[in-house]
Amino acid sequence: MAPTDSLSAQQVQAFRRDGFLVIPGFYDLAEDIEPIQRHAYRLIGQVMKRHGVPDTRRPYAPEHFDDGYVDLIRQQRSYGAEVYDAVKQIPAFVRLLGCPSHERLFQQLRGPDAIVGIAGGGSGIRIDNPSEERFRAPWHQEYPAQLRSIDGIVYWSPLVEVTPDLGPVRFCVGSHVEGPVPVHRHDPKHPEKTGAYGLTLQDEEGRTARYPQVAPLSRPGDLVIIDFMTLHASGYNVGQRSRWSMQFRYFNFNEPTGMQHGWKGSYAMGVDFATVHPELCVE
Repeated sequence: MAPTDSLSAQQVQAFRRDGFLVIPGFYDLAEDIEPIQRHAYRLIGQVMKRHGVPDTRRPYAPEHFDDGYVDLIRQQRSYGAEVYDAVKQIPAFVRLLGCPSHERLFQQLRGPDAIVGIAGGGSGIRIDNPSEERFRAPWHQEYPAQLRSIDGIVYWSPLVEVTPDLGPVRFCVGSHVEGPVPVHRHDPKHPEKTGAYGLTLQDEEGRTARYPQVAPLSRPGDLVIIDFMTLHASGYNVGQRSRWSMQFRYFNFNEPTGMQHGWKGSYAMGVDFATVHPELCVE
């Protein structure tokens, strides 16, 4: 990690006011990030080898660790799914999930009474491909897709430099103050989306229009922390490269709603959000 994982009073205040915070240079590039990038490069090569795809990539370098991935999915989309599943199992990535710095950060933001938990099934490496809508996350809160506890925080960090054309994540500033928002379980505009991807906010257009929106740029080593209640959405990737990012999700066991339903997981755990919160589902 970077020399300090402690936030300033101003950063804590900004997170509580805005519902998200960008922390530049939180991770040590050589110790924390580069081992993940190097391993991902090798796994892309393994998928190529498995399917007999010629490996004509440049030698490994952190700035282009994902060489060949877009060419791979253009040849066969399912090859990308294999890479997507494989990179979640990189040891250096899994080590970050349980690192003490993440836990200390949560405690600093939520106070000494918080009992930190790791949201099972809530961690992974997203690969948002150019011009691909099916797996793009629309405006949403984390809670319906994750459950566990209303008091939760997403830790999001890019593995590539996020430029405007790669579609940075958009945030509705201060929207976390609303609390849980009712959702439709199916997106009529995109019926191919299922599970958490199919959830759409009730009165999405009107609700998101209430808040100023920002889409901060970031680079490897930066960390963006997001309150479970903050409205946010994946940007549209109109570039030539996939947007690779890590997500870790943590929650507070000491929160009444989570305690009431026993800290259940959501779709990744085979649970339909509507069975836990029917009052938040509208048809």
